[in-house]
Amino acid sequence: MKLGYHLGYWSSGPPAHAAETIRTAEELGFDSVWTAEGYGSDALTPLAWWGSATSRVTLGTNIVQMSARTPTATAMAAMTLDHLSGGRFVLGLGASGPQVVEGWYGMPYPKPLARTREYVDIIRKVVARAEPVTHDGAHYQLPLHSGTGLGKPLKPTVHPLREHIPIYLAAEGPKNVALSAEIGDGWLPLFFSPRSDGFYRAALDEGFARRARPPASFEVAASVPVIVHDDVEAAADLIKPSLALYIGGMGARNVNFHRDVFARMGYEEVADRVQELYLAGHKDEATAAIPTRLVEDTSLIGPPAKIRDELAAWEESVVTTLLVRGDAATLRSVADVLS
Repeated sequence: MKLGYHLGYWSSGPPAHAAETIRTAEELGFDSVWTAEGYGSDALTPLAWWGSATSRVTLGTNIVQMSARTPTATAMAAMTLDHLSGGRFVLGLGASGPQVVEGWYGMPYPKPLARTREYVDIIRKVVARAEPVTHDGAHYQLPLHSGTGLGKPLKPTVHPLREHIPIYLAAEGPKNVALSAEIGDGWLPLFFSPRSDGFYRAALDEGFARRARPPASFEVAASVPVIVHDDVEAAADLIKPSLALYIGGMGARNVNFHRDVFARMGYEEVADRVQELYLAGHKDEATAAIPTRLVEDTSLIGPPAKIRDELAAWEESVVTTLLVRGDAATLRSVADVLS
């Protein structure tokens, strides 16, 4: 199983010692480095800035928000980064949720799967550069129907380094996971659990069945907290606040895809309680309501022997890469335990 380093998105400012940690990841033999965006720092600029000091690792976005850019703008960025990195770029895309899409980007959220399908199709056309790009969809039109009438189909001025740049889709629900297998080169799961492997295998198989031919390879790069610590409870306590945020506060009361993941995992009562407390402003109580066993289902925490023992279930799952976070010292300890 491969290891990747995930910087995530920034909080109040750039993560400390990011450049050093990325260099450490490459020195340790990590396969990839990833950035993200929400409604603060963007994913592409840090990847280009810090990625310029690397020479081997794959550089990926986990994720670029589709609502933040038109498909052609995203394709331009992908081709640019692919050239600058010598063909090491992977474009990870995601639909996000209605609060961010409509509240921050001012774009419509309905029918995210159909929108994703059109978005990816346009990017593929731009990168292939076989002909001027046209698209007549429900969500995107090239040229635009309602404009001046002067728009014309265009090809990118830049010739792509690769005519096919890998596209991974972030997905949590079964239909979106199936879509990643149908039209993508990889899947970026969040809150994956080996106990749910059968559920996700079925969704992926559904998507593979809709392809004209199976992909030569398909990557599943899962963000997985890994904390090497002699005290399991202390390690779990480091993760619980983030889980409380995602389960309780990321999304509206009736539309929270992260909450739904844990409900399908068998934690529906816990998820509902966490959401109730979090939305009422009781964040500490919401955090305390998360049992350690839930953390252990979606993380690798504890002493080295425990982590190595539990790693077997991850290696037998659909996951091909574990994306971990932390500083350089954390990456060294993770690499030592998981090597």
